[in-house]
Amino acid sequence: MAIWCARLAIDRWQLAEGPRADPVALISESAHGPRITAVNAAARDAGVRPGTMLTDARALCPDLAAAPADPAGDLALLESLALWAQRWGPWSALDPPDGLLVDVTGVAHLFGGEQMLLADAAERLGARGFAARLAIAPTAGAAWALAHYGPERAVLSRASPLGGGGRRAAADGEGLGRQTGPHRPAFGGPPPPEGEDLGALHELPVAALRLDPATLLVLRRLGLKRIGELSGVAREALARRFRSVRAPAANPLVRLDQLTGKVPEPLLPVLAQPPPLVQRRLLEPIRHRPLLDQVLGDLADDMVRVLEGQALGARRLDLALWKVDGEVIQRRLELAAATRAAAHITRLFAAKLDDIDAGFGIELARLTASWCEPLALSQRDFEAAAEAHGTSLAACIDRLSVRLGAGAIRRPEPVAGHWPERAQRWLAPLDQGRAAQESLAFHARPLKLLDRPELIAVIHASPDGLPRRFRWRGSLHEIVRAEGPERIAPEWWRERGAARLRDYYRIEDAAGRRYWIYRHGHAADGRGGTPEWYLQGLCS
Repeated sequence: MAIWCARLAIDRWQLAEGPRADPVALISESAHGPRITAVNAAARDAGVRPGTMLTDARALCPDLAAAPADPAGDLALLESLALWAQRWGPWSALDPPDGLLVDVTGVAHLFGGEQMLLADAAERLGARGFAARLAIAPTAGAAWALAHYGPERAVLSRASPLGGGGRRAAADGEGLGRQTGPHRPAFGGPPPPEGEDLGALHELPVAALRLDPATLLVLRRLGLKRIGELSGVAREALARRFRSVRAPAANPLVRLDQLTGKVPEPLLPVLAQPPPLVQRRLLEPIRHRPLLDQVLGDLADDMVRVLEGQALGARRLDLALWKVDGEVIQRRLELAAATRAAAHITRLFAAKLDDIDAGFGIELARLTASWCEPLALSQRDFEAAAEAHGTSLAACIDRLSVRLGAGAIRRPEPVAGHWPERAQRWLAPLDQGRAAQESLAFHARPLKLLDRPELIAVIHASPDGLPRRFRWRGSLHEIVRAEGPERIAPEWWRERGAARLRDYYRIEDAAGRRYWIYRHGHAADGRGGTPEWYLQGLCS
């Protein structure tokens, strides 16, 4: 079942601000000024249309009131509607920016049939203040096409394959959605000649295939305006025209096969994300405040562990206490910033529990984080933790060394060195090492250096030109981008007189992999011998 809330943005605005009898338009900023994205009924009657500039619209309707659009809020509302729409099927999916797709396979009889299911959906959506067009069809593409370009409520029967010869479309109401022009869909017409089995869909415009504007423009220039005309064209001719197109929205053949069910169309269902929740069922009802504070502290510790596992922090916490007589006591806590501090949560809730009357006792306590925000994990101070829990960094290293081996725990330290393999050294974990200012500052280095540079064969345009391709570990790599050279001279105080300089290049092959290579020596350096190429690092 496809649900198209054609006026979702303006309906949401009217629900928040109240109905308005005067013309109102929602606007968004563009490169040329404010542009209208949605209008109410009064503005539509005055001739204002979405997509026009605000200044042009006010020339037609001087009394037009403008309010800023909120696409993020509209998407959040659509997500909540998707969860709410699962009352008609096991799962639902978004069809941005203003539509939903609900799987109603095998559930129509629970509502008295497909027509009754559509009537129930239209009634419930109308009660919530949303005008919607609905359609039921065997495929998502067919349901979308009927909802947007068919009658207000339409059902494509499942009695026979899509197309003529038994396929019917039952319509209730009038309206053509976004279809323009004098032609209306003729449901139940003759099937298209020598084409796909489309039946009631073959008179719909090609825009019902959910194609992008560029593809629609190409089809209109070819004289193909209806789905039936598209299916009547030789498939080989369309395949040649759109052979290199991979995106479904730009390939009419893929959309046509999805419409008829010959190609599956995966949909991403919207799943409810339950809020973090912890609770304690008490063996004996509690009536005294110290015991309640202890239970609250345990709940806070449990909630912190749950939030840490999801990398979240709580902004709103709801505490519910069930009494023996059935009464539920609720307290809410709003926080200025996301937190996972159990002591902080317990201290703030303690001030809200002074007026609680436990009666015959409390037997269940539940804590829910109804509003959460991402909160990255932070490294704790080991020395501070040592004072509280008796654990220090040295003790942690000792445990790891016993488990992994004495030489397995090391830390790198930068040192002053021209050549990359000499620019760092490994120390014991707690050794102080040298001062950090002794290291040298260079250009960006790759994250991974090989233990030893590996010899490679390189082809270049000229002795001093950029490399064009290279062979490494038996594979030939075409170089599409190269940057360099970065020349590094040898350390003359360490090397012998025959040491040669290095020219480093950052390169990228055709597969997008990036490497750090260098040429050892120069043809005119007077050191003799042909320069050799080495691969030393892998870039991110």
